[in-house]
Amino acid sequence: MKKFFYAIGLSLTTLLAQAQVKPFQQNDRVIFVGNSITEAGAYVSYIYLYYMTHFPGKKLVILNGGIGGDKASDIYRRLEYDILAKKPNVLVLTFGMNDTGYFEFNNANADKTAAERIAASRRSYQQIETRLLQLPGIQKIMMSSPPYDETAKFSGNVFPGKSKAMLEIIKFQEAAAKKNNWPFTDLFRPMTALNQQLQQTDSTFTIIGPDRIHPGNAGHLVMASLFLKSQGLNGQPVAEININAGTGKVQQAVNCTISQLNTSAGKVSFNYLAASLPFPIDTVSRIWGNNQKQSDALNWIPFTEDFNREILQVAGLPAGDYQLLIDGQGIGQSSATALATGINLATLPETPQNKQAASIMQLNLYRAELEARLRRYYWVQGNFFDKKKLLLQDDDAALDSIRTAAKKDGMLRFHEENYETARYKELRTAWLQEIDTIVKMIYTINKPVLHKIEIVKM
Repeated sequence: MKKFFYAIGLSLTTLLAQAQVKPFQQNDRVIFVGNSITEAGAYVSYIYLYYMTHFPGKKLVILNGGIGGDKASDIYRRLEYDILAKKPNVLVLTFGMNDTGYFEFNNANADKTAAERIAASRRSYQQIETRLLQLPGIQKIMMSSPPYDETAKFSGNVFPGKSKAMLEIIKFQEAAAKKNNWPFTDLFRPMTALNQQLQQTDSTFTIIGPDRIHPGNAGHLVMASLFLKSQGLNGQPVAEININAGTGKVQQAVNCTISQLNTSAGKVSFNYLAASLPFPIDTVSRIWGNNQKQSDALNWIPFTEDFNREILQVAGLPAGDYQLLIDGQGIGQSSATALATGINLATLPETPQNKQAASIMQLNLYRAELEARLRRYYWVQGNFFDKKKLLLQDDDAALDSIRTAAKKDGMLRFHEENYETARYKELRTAWLQEIDTIVKMIYTINKPVLHKIEIVKM
């Protein structure tokens, strides 16, 4: 398994060598702009959660700017009223899945249709680019779409050649980013490579999902890890503690402070204050129609090694088994050999620091749920009202219009109830205020606290 992780990690690192994105900074206001994969929100939320836990003193805002079904042309139409109106200073732009089409790839003239769609996507992107170049105060980041899974051996949604067409869009995205000196993050190639490698063992496997298009929670963690890796954040530990019990000295303390170290026969104790919290791993499937759990991705990528290492290493202990206690609570048992090698506290859910991080995860999930109500409101604006010349009108005529159309349109029926309340600006403002309150709460409770660690011979 370690060799497998190493091979995958090496492959992703090689493919990402070209993409280096500046890490987000204090007070940044970041928006991820995309389609339904972005609107689903998991990868955006995971990136935010990483910053909340790893950089607890670096307060920033990360916003979801995704709308289901969007192509580059749709993003351009809503650029002003939906994206720029949120006043970001960092904008991450991704498109391509919808631009290339779907069932067209099963027709005889598929290549011609794909070429036309790619050209149309390029023209729409150039409109976006022209507008963004007028905004030097916004840092622009181009990001490829995650892949369409064309290789998994199961039926349904098979569109031969779609991946090739998507790659053509990615090529012009890369070229545009290079021309404008914008950073570029590639999700498509490394996720495709990982998917195909895992399919060598199970041909029906997919890191995407049963529709081949929308990743589940695990796929979203892969996306988040690739983006964080493009920012150069992999390899930064939560903390690393190296103590020699024989000499009674702290050999190393990375991203943490160790004090009041005491060593005696069969016991080591010290106070521990980390600068970061571990990243809490979710074990619940939260995306409709896809049973992936975030934790499943730990079997595919070296996320723990790259982003979630809280290593406790104690050498010089007499042979035998030891109990680990944090703040007087028993956490687990380890041998002297295992402690000398090092144990990863971030993988032990019962530690108080993991429980603290889990509370932040739950608050962040609720923040994302509130934000999803706003995204559904903008879905109606972009996919319905904009085309009906009723954009942002939100009056009784608009409501009657959606009620009538929803009788024959399943997607509108799904959004209708949310729109009936979201059309009131006062309620949308209340949701935004609640989101702001949650973020403030997170940045109050996300500060690591002092813990007493004891290692006692059994």
